[in-house]
Amino acid sequence: MIYEVIWQSTVAGLATVFGALFVLAFGRPGERILAGFLGFAGGIMAAVVIFDLIPSALDYGNVFVTSLGFLLGLLFMLLLDIIISFLPGIKEQKAGRQGYLLKMGYLIAAGIALHDLPEGIAIAVGYTAKESLGFLIALSIGLHNIPEGMATAAPLTMGGMSRKGIIGTCLLVSIFTPLGACLGLLLVSISKHFICLLLALAGGAMAFIIKNELIPESYRRHPNYARLGFALGILLILALGLVHH
Repeated sequence: MIYEVIWQSTVAGLATVFGALFVLAFGRPGERILAGFLGFAGGIMAAVVIFDLIPSALDYGNVFVTSLGFLLGLLFMLLLDIIISFLPGIKEQKAGRQGYLLKMGYLIAAGIALHDLPEGIAIAVGYTAKESLGFLIALSIGLHNIPEGMATAAPLTMGGMSRKGIIGTCLLVSIFTPLGACLGLLLVSISKHFICLLLALAGGAMAFIIKNELIPESYRRHPNYARLGFALGILLILALGLVHH
């Protein structure tokens, strides 16, 4: 199991690099494509939380521990969001100088790295509960990381950073997902009582990403394509669930 957790969390993390390579090769994708893709990632994450993470947490614990873990997951991501928003320049949208664009790219990369750590924990804990759940979490996080890689690469490209520098930055960010997975494996190995709490915490963290990042961003770009992507994401997880059963 450890081998599967490490390599799948690594692949999920490397999806950030794939997003950066896409921008370097083809430029920034159109609004409709981005809306559909973000909605698709959101639908997959929502289905994983509703149909797999929360029921698995309840199997390993009770309603109180599951609710506590979910709330802690929401609060943890909220705290990360607040910390990131206070970094200088993170909320500014336009700039006229390359130096600022480079700074913005680095800040986005730092924010993504912070988010990737709990996502890696989610993969490890999901695998501990059941193998199919770990795979679904890794899949949803990988899809979520592709547009994040695009978001990192775009300002760095406009800021004049070399292709090697951009890929190197995204590779550094991608390491945080398997690091989180190793941390998750460590926590679970200390005590099996952590499984329920951590599954629910992962559910809360992923719910925060859906509500505060994926859905608003996809709807802002194109509501209809966002809805279509979201529905297709849910259908994919339901179909995979039928195959596994």
